[in-house]
Amino acid sequence: MANDHLASMLRSAKTGEIIDFGTYTQTADASDRTPIKWRVLQDSDGALFILSEYILDCKRYYRDFTDTTWRDSDLRRWLNDEFYNAAFNDREKSFIKTIHCADNGEGSADTEDKVFLLSVSEAKELTDKPVENSLGAKRQAIGTEFSKIKKNDGCRLYVYDKKIKADYIMENGEEFGCSWWWLRTQPVSASRAFFVGTRGSIRSYGRVHLACYGVRPALNLYGL
Repeated sequence: MANDHLASMLRSAKTGEIIDFGTYTQTADASDRTPIKWRVLQDSDGALFILSEYILDCKRYYRDFTDTTWRDSDLRRWLNDEFYNAAFNDREKSFIKTIHCADNGEGSADTEDKVFLLSVSEAKELTDKPVENSLGAKRQAIGTEFSKIKKNDGCRLYVYDKKIKADYIMENGEEFGCSWWWLRTQPVSASRAFFVGTRGSIRSYGRVHLACYGVRPALNLYGL
């Protein structure tokens, strides 16, 4: 019955809507398994392209400040192993499609991924910088409480806490400081990666070893 409900929910989801799929720790004490909220970026022909509505965790793109690629990054490995296995049960995994990821950066090979980050082109095309449409995927993002706590690997999400209002967004009548979040594409310098800033701009100078940028996983679901 639960499986039928999941398939039905996914089949009926439309672009711009929020769906629950999988679970992940989201509280500061890490004691929960909370449903993950995803924004549907596209729906077409029995497939959904989805992006987590909130920053779910904080991770380095790569462990050291050195040249790397999306293919070889620690963040890609974490998304497709630890996160994938923690967030989804076997039934949910059956809906997750392995996709071909291009636009990974100059000199960075294409990859085949189940869980990935948005590329620069996907972020520009499918997310809104100014949040004019309540059903649009917000480029400005806030993190869960779990993403903000310092982890054993030293990572802790940066949260804007200064005076410029453009770096905040309103959520259920409350004001929250935004955070940076990684994109998978790398610029010419392979020791850096693109990221989204607190005002929704796409920037190219994120050092890959920084421990304060957030992760918004993306997925393609099919067979709905």
